Amino acid sequence: MKYLHTMVRVSNLEESLEFYCDKLGLRELRRVDHEGGRFTLVFLAAPGDDAAQVELTYNWDPEKLEAGRNFGHLAYAVDDIYATCQRLLDRGVVINRPPRDGYMAFVRSPDNISVELLQRGAPLPKQEPWSSMPNTGEW
Repeated sequence: MKYLHTMVRVSNLEESLEFYCDKLGLRELRRVDHEGGRFTLVFLAAPGDDAAQVELTYNWDPEKLEAGRNFGHLAYAVDDIYATCQRLLDRGVVINRPPRDGYMAFVRSPDNISVELLQRGAPLPKQEPWSSMPNTGEW
């Protein structure tokens, strides 16, 4: 058995690609448009880790997406949790659960999918403003 990907439905493909690629740093591996089924699949992966993919599924006909929180979350290891969160914050992403512990943070996609960011290796020393920053919304 081999892990292939996790599928996430998105309501706005361009907005989702901006979040996952431009802000979070994933890269697009491939895209498939299904004219007959009226949907687009976009496969993403973290640089250097093509084996762990996220499949964005965009249905061309409008639909209301709900219950993002009960999906659980996507998780990515990062080299510097503080630099990653600062980069996201600078690009307008709300840090729902700041990395107060130097190890873990949560953000949300435009469709409210929780994305967990984990410090690769040992936690970094606690650092302001992160260590005293409160949670924002749900994560």
